[in-house]
Amino acid sequence: MITTLLQAAPGGSNLMSFLPMILIIVVFYFFMIRPQMKKQKDHKKYIEELGVNSKVVTNAGIHGRIVEVSETTFLVDVGSGVRIRFDKTAIALDASRAANNETVKK
Repeated sequence: MITTLLQAAPGGSNLMSFLPMILIIVVFYFFMIRPQMKKQKDHKKYIEELGVNSKVVTNAGIHGRIVEVSETTFLVDVGSGVRIRFDKTAIALDASRAANNETVKK
């Protein structure tokens, strides 16, 4: 019985059976992995370009102005002389760009 089922199975190549899985991997790469890598690259470039007096917004939503830049952190003045040290990765890319563009328009 088993041998008859095996003989009745199509004689196509194994590549055809893996083709849907390969297509799914390609779709994931172009629609999920590649854009995320580009976003990370843009964020890293943006953080490297920030300097003293740049207005930033943190991931927590805190708005401020960079007072001091060190290797891995920023010292941010959030108003009334209050200064908080943030890790460079805590800066929100899109919100900071929007804050800086809003300042330029005024």
